[in-house]
Amino acid sequence: MDLRSSDDLFALAPVIPVVVLSDPAAAVPLARALVAGGISAIEVTLRTDAALPAIERIAAEVPDAVVGAGTVTTPEQARDAAKAGADFLVSPGCTDRLHEALHDTGLCYLPGVSTASEAMTLLEQGVTGLKFFPAEAAGGRTYLKSLAGPLPQVRFCPTGGITAATAADYLALPNVGCVGGTWLTPADAVAAGDWVRVEQLAWEAAALRPTG
Repeated sequence: MDLRSSDDLFALAPVIPVVVLSDPAAAVPLARALVAGGISAIEVTLRTDAALPAIERIAAEVPDAVVGAGTVTTPEQARDAAKAGADFLVSPGCTDRLHEALHDTGLCYLPGVSTASEAMTLLEQGVTGLKFFPAEAAGGRTYLKSLAGPLPQVRFCPTGGITAATAADYLALPNVGCVGGTWLTPADAVAAGDWVRVEQLAWEAAALRPTG
């Protein structure tokens, strides 16, 4: 999918599942379960050797999924994820060198920040869609709310410590486009191949989109 901006990514779903896979064979059924539940954006984190093959499989076999690579921390990872077929990239933080590599892929990307100064630095470079990480540890909803006044043009995808119980509070903020969460793909459900459970969790997450 051609994501032209972070707003396009934010519009896909209120929650982007943050997925850690140890077996690429689970990638396609997992993605299909999420899509069936109304969640099309999927972030596969580059924390395991299975991540890039998983992205390749989802990109090739689940056309309704918009697959991204998360935990991108080096320029090499950005390039490898793009070659694997990722539609978007997400980083936990951002350096000048990494930002250049993210930009050079031509893909939509969410660089990670946890302070106003980091957000302002990226804003100066024309980036208005950011990952706020680690969300709960870095100040949570209260901190993000305080940034809406001085930085109204920035929208965030807070990730880190957010649960099904707290996601709606984040999504109610005007400067939050979506949230990232691991609860949609519990490790035990993925290991057991319990795709019915994953689909149900996706339905519940998809229903969190504010209506006001």
